[in-house]
Amino acid sequence: MRDWWRDAIVYQVYPRSFQDSNDDGIGDLAGITRRLPHIASLGADVVWLSPFFTSPDRDMGYDVSDYCNVNPIFGSLADFDTLLAQAHKLGLRVIIDQVISHSSIDHPWFKESRTDRTNPKADWYVWADPKEDGTPPNNWPSVFGGTAWAWESRRKQYYLHNFLIEQPDLNFHNTEVVDTLLDTMRFWLKRGVDGFRLDTVNFYVHDARLRDNPAAEWEEFPNNPYEAQNHLFSKTRPENIAILQRIRALLDEFGATTTVGEVGEAGRMIEIMAEYTSGKDRLHMAYSFEFLGPQRTAAHFRSGIERFLKNAPDGWPCWAFSNHDVTRHVTRWTAEGADSDAVARQSIALLCSFPGTLGLYQGEELGQTETNILFEELRDLGYIDFWPVIKGRDGCRTPMVWDHNAPNAGFSAGKPWLPVKPEQAARAANRQEGDAQSVLVAYRQTIAFRRARLELREGETRFLDLPEPFLAIERHAGNRMLTAVFNLSADPHALALTGRPIAVGPIAATVTPGLVTLPAQGFVFLESTTRVGLSVTS
Repeated sequence: MRDWWRDAIVYQVYPRSFQDSNDDGIGDLAGITRRLPHIASLGADVVWLSPFFTSPDRDMGYDVSDYCNVNPIFGSLADFDTLLAQAHKLGLRVIIDQVISHSSIDHPWFKESRTDRTNPKADWYVWADPKEDGTPPNNWPSVFGGTAWAWESRRKQYYLHNFLIEQPDLNFHNTEVVDTLLDTMRFWLKRGVDGFRLDTVNFYVHDARLRDNPAAEWEEFPNNPYEAQNHLFSKTRPENIAILQRIRALLDEFGATTTVGEVGEAGRMIEIMAEYTSGKDRLHMAYSFEFLGPQRTAAHFRSGIERFLKNAPDGWPCWAFSNHDVTRHVTRWTAEGADSDAVARQSIALLCSFPGTLGLYQGEELGQTETNILFEELRDLGYIDFWPVIKGRDGCRTPMVWDHNAPNAGFSAGKPWLPVKPEQAARAANRQEGDAQSVLVAYRQTIAFRRARLELREGETRFLDLPEPFLAIERHAGNRMLTAVFNLSADPHALALTGRPIAVGPIAATVTPGLVTLPAQGFVFLESTTRVGLSVTS
């Protein structure tokens, strides 16, 4: 029997920005419960909830101070149980973030660990002596700028923080730490969750010898110095595999559950995804930032998919174009003056043609664009030192827009934690309902098409050799074949066609005998029993 997660569409909810139920300007669990029918109406199978655990929110919940409780701004455990029950009633599974590579500086474990070198939690975090000159033990940088080491005068040692100084890294070389973290995951599994999204999954284990990272190869020095290193020793260590195996063994105890790991490592993301999902004793699936950047070429998409399939024929990928950490893909990929809705409609068709599990981020089904956040409106302070070259992540985290006639587009009657601006409110869900040309309707139709086609869910994958800006993906199952063809440019193009395939499903093209005419951002799915031929017209 095929695993349910292999065909799944995963819809990411960023809780503080989805729906506010008590008018304090912050989204909450009760608000999510209210809007679950919207997610179900898209044809999604899974809801992924970004962190809602107890936290001081220095990194918007990715700094956890209690792994087994709910941040009061989001509600209570009872509210979570209600959400879970309602989701299951609608046929939606629920996976939740697990941020276990680091905790909050306010977690009781760290408060105890930092007091001295002999307490019961003394070795629960990554501590190291300074060099003789008092400087940090090695050259590891923080993702958010500066050194990854912070001084604790009581211990006369440095602690490691790969992210904010308020996010100390847990010590995965300590089996007691791993045991305890698995117990916190067991808490949620017993509550009925269907799995976990594992934050920064390749950061768990560090080099015990604390060796310096070598320099990376670069033509121009990056805006963020973190990218100037090859993070050979600070993450993605071989010992990490054993941690993944322990997590998988725990999930296997609970039957039909799943894990999806977030892999972050420039240049090696696809290969790490493959390594972490190979076989049946590691992660069920993994995703990376491979398709979350500015590149939008046929060669880039083809290379990522083919490299994964080659490196992990028994592994499983999860592909997404947007999430809570990156500029929304419609903004990244729409040239100035081009039609962003056409990009949005093509993007969901493109994603649905890929083999693997698919991820959606709240608001993309509305064709939502990046919000222009002013400096004084910033709430995400992680990248503030890089302003204005890197503007942080607030622009993709602004509230969902439900009703353009309501205050703050229906998100909250109170002042939202991030602003709802007119450009975003104009894409409210109620304005798109029933509009056959809307992005929302396109998402529903395209997802329904994918669900109905065995070729797209389970078929083998082959790419046709075409020059830019064309991408053609052949999906084959039994005697059924679909060839998805995309024009990834803002200019119209045509392709010569051999054979007599039938255009099926969502379409933004014209197919006539011997010719496929693709407008800007055009696409088509061609059904046939034999392979079609496509070539550039003279």
